[in-house]
Amino acid sequence: MNYLDALNKRYSVKKFDPEKAVSPEALYQILEAARLSASSLGLQPYKIIIVQSPEMKEKLIPAFYNPSQISTCSHLIVIVSKNNIEPKYIGDYFSHISVTREVSLESLDPFRQSISNHIERLTTEEVVIWADKQSYIVLGNLMFAAALENVDTCPMEGYRQDLIDQILDLDISKEKVAVTLALGYRSEEDEFQNFKKVRKPTEKLFKFI
Repeated sequence: MNYLDALNKRYSVKKFDPEKAVSPEALYQILEAARLSASSLGLQPYKIIIVQSPEMKEKLIPAFYNPSQISTCSHLIVIVSKNNIEPKYIGDYFSHISVTREVSLESLDPFRQSISNHIERLTTEEVVIWADKQSYIVLGNLMFAAALENVDTCPMEGYRQDLIDQILDLDISKEKVAVTLALGYRSEEDEFQNFKKVRKPTEKLFKFI
């Protein structure tokens, strides 16, 4: 599918068809887009939980203010961002670089020190904000990839932070849910699919200087 056609077709689904599941092949392509997503410093300060079991989706319903998508979607993708970047996390990252690129850890020391110094200058609040921004870059890639795979989505921020973190058994001293994305196929009963897309016209959105 042409990518502009895919984006024009895309909308935030309000109700999915519970009888239609996203195939493993399509899901792999969508998740691979998340894995390859751009990330500041390459640190990927997040993890991604894929909720696919009916039992876990049922448990999560009370955490959402508008749960219709959770009760009908095929999969729920949960992006969990880090609250802090520990020295071990940076160390593991550089060990991975060393193995992947077949270079010595010692040769990476200047780069490692630069990243460590930058992270140490950030306050806890600044780290949280930064990690959240990285999570939203992933979200954009997930939505775009899904559109190209002809899979419908709905990004969802309307949840109780305390409850969703608890249900997913997160260590809130280290991480939290940043944003979620429901995947599936639109229900014929969802009237929103028939509405014209409303976006700013080109002349109001872009400014060339």
